[in-house]
Amino acid sequence: MPDRSFGRFTLLLFAFWGIWHAAPRAHAQAALLMEEPYGFFGTVNPTGHTAFYFERICADTPTRLRRCHSGEPGAVVSRYQGINGYDWVAVPLVPYLYAVNRQEQVPQQADRPTVTRLRNRYREQYLYALGDKLPPGDFFHGGWTQLVGVSYERRIYAFRFQTTEEQDNALIDELNETPNNSHFSLFYNNCADFARRILNLYFPDSFARSIFPDAGMTTPRQVAWKLVRYNHKYPQTDLKIFTIPQIPGYRHNSHSNKSVSQSLATTAYAVPLALVSPYLLGGVFADYVVRGRFQILPKVTEELTPQTLQNLNLSPWTVHSIRMDNTASAELTPNRSTKSTAQPETSTPPSVQ
Repeated sequence: MPDRSFGRFTLLLFAFWGIWHAAPRAHAQAALLMEEPYGFFGTVNPTGHTAFYFERICADTPTRLRRCHSGEPGAVVSRYQGINGYDWVAVPLVPYLYAVNRQEQVPQQADRPTVTRLRNRYREQYLYALGDKLPPGDFFHGGWTQLVGVSYERRIYAFRFQTTEEQDNALIDELNETPNNSHFSLFYNNCADFARRILNLYFPDSFARSIFPDAGMTTPRQVAWKLVRYNHKYPQTDLKIFTIPQIPGYRHNSHSNKSVSQSLATTAYAVPLALVSPYLLGGVFADYVVRGRFQILPKVTEELTPQTLQNLNLSPWTVHSIRMDNTASAELTPNRSTKSTAQPETSTPPSVQ
C-alpha cells in the first residue's frame, strides 16, 4: 500500500508539472525600435529616431491605448513633433511600417508616388482624429507622414524584451491618464527621452540621463546600449535583436545611428570644432573613443520581412487586426465624418511606376 500511494503521488506531481508548463503564461513582449537617420537631416543630425512596439497593447484611437484582443498584432507608440500638440501617438504595427493594413499588400519596392498614395489612403481612412489640417511635415517640422510607412524611409533595429501583463497595464494607465500634451525639445525632451521614460516604467530607476557620451542629450543609440547592458546584468530580460530592412525605391539607404560625440568627432563637424578649440575637439574625440564606440548590434541578426514580421512576437497573429467596435477589420476605426476619396485596398501589392 505505501508503495502504491507513493506511485500515485509521483504521478500526480508529474501531472501538475505538465499542466503548469503547458498553461499559457501572462508574459508578452515589447520592443525598442532604434530607427536609422536618413536624408539630409539625417546627415546633419545622425542620431535617428526611437519608438516602442508592444505585443499586447493596441491603439483604441491614435491617442488612447487598450489591451489587445486575442491575436491582434499590437501597436507602435512614440513621441513626435508637429502632431497637433500631441506628445505621443499610437499606430498599429503593420501600417506604421508599411502604410497598409495587411502584410501581403506591402510592395517589394516603392517609388515616391506609390508611398505617397499609400500614406494618403491610410490617413484618409484612419488618422483624421488627429486633425484634418495636420501638415505632412517638412525638413524643419515633423508631420503626420512620420506615423505611417516608416520602413520606406529607413532601416529599423528591434530590441525585443519580456514584459508582464501587470507592466503593460501600468503603462496603459500611465499614458491614458496623464495629459498627452507635447513639450518636445530636441536636447532635453526628445523621442529617446520618451523611450527612457517607458523603460523606467518597466525597469524602475534603471535608465537615467547620461552626461557622457552625449553631452547630457538622450539619443536612440544610448538608450539601446543601456537596454543591452541591462540585459547582460539581468538575463531574464530575454533580449533579442531583429533587423527590419528598408523597403527600396523611395529614398537612398538610411545611415547608421551615431552618438553625439561620434557625430562631432567623425563628421564634417570636426573641422569647425578644431578651429574653435583643438582642445575641445580632443576632448570630444577622447569621449568618443572611451564611451561613444559601444557595440550594441551583434554581427548577425534575424531579418524580419513583411512575410516574417510575426516572428517579432512569440504569440502568433490569428487576425490581421480588430476595430474599436470589435469587428474584424482595421485596428483603428475608419474616419466616419470624412468622405474618403481613397480607393479600397486589395490583396495585390501596389504597382511600382
